[in-house]
Amino acid sequence: MGNFLQSLVGGIDPYLMQILVNIGIGIILAQGLNVIVGFAGQLSLGHAAFVSIGAFTSALLTIRTGLPFSLNVVASGAFAALVAVLIGFPILRLTGDYLAICTLGFAEIVKVFLLNFEPTNKALGLTIPGAHTDIPMPIYVLGLAILSILLVSSVNSSRFGRALKAIREDEIAAESMGIYATGYKVQAFALGSFLAGVGGALYAHFLGYINPSDFGFMKSVDILCMVVLGGLGSVPGTVIGAAVLASAPEFLRFMAQYRMLVYGALLVFLMVFRPNGLLGGVNMVAVLLKVLGKKPSGAALKKNREGRG
Repeated sequence: MGNFLQSLVGGIDPYLMQILVNIGIGIILAQGLNVIVGFAGQLSLGHAAFVSIGAFTSALLTIRTGLPFSLNVVASGAFAALVAVLIGFPILRLTGDYLAICTLGFAEIVKVFLLNFEPTNKALGLTIPGAHTDIPMPIYVLGLAILSILLVSSVNSSRFGRALKAIREDEIAAESMGIYATGYKVQAFALGSFLAGVGGALYAHFLGYINPSDFGFMKSVDILCMVVLGGLGSVPGTVIGAAVLASAPEFLRFMAQYRMLVYGALLVFLMVFRPNGLLGGVNMVAVLLKVLGKKPSGAALKKNREGRG
């Protein structure tokens, strides 16, 4: 099966494959941030910090230990989640703009630390030997992107997900019903950061070279735009948002210096006419039933009115 997948991947144009891999990594990163911002309602502007933690952890594990890539990815995500737990308890007591500024400050601290940390080769960055040839990266990215979608979808429909949405809507009311808001927010932060670390590990091995400057403020904004464009709290919307924004710069490359202008104008246009995002407030189950010509149940209609999806 593995040989068949590798031969299938080998038949795809390398440029197209690069775009598809970027989309897959974008989906993983956006699904992680969707748990934090979309489900729990905690505005984070420092998601790139956890991507960089996962990327450099993965690179160091490959260079210094030779750990198998599958374990490498899990360990990188776990370390990013551990860091998220350690900083989550103090900073997640903040809300709104204060939390956003705090996460932004943490991201800058991580970036400056990596720029001056000897094992990460400081500002020169790290080159990962054999990253392109030894690992069937497209297969890993595709598999982990699907797993991230299934994981976040299961969280969305679970008791844990419902508790996060209650905190998002009204934290005081949620706590009055017995929900330990800080604990749930830290868990959401850890889960989102785990996916960020996994995406960072894939990103590092796909490029074969990483630099701390690659994980600045704009990287966090790019991932946040994917979530907002698709619709906060929408799992399929996040997939579409990641696919659009990860591929748009490449498809607009023929416009040279004007491509970023068109890219920004498209975002503004979509947000004006779809302020909730492409699939924000849309219940995909009810939509699919309608397409198939079946009448949605009362539960599906109620779910659609509540904007879950």
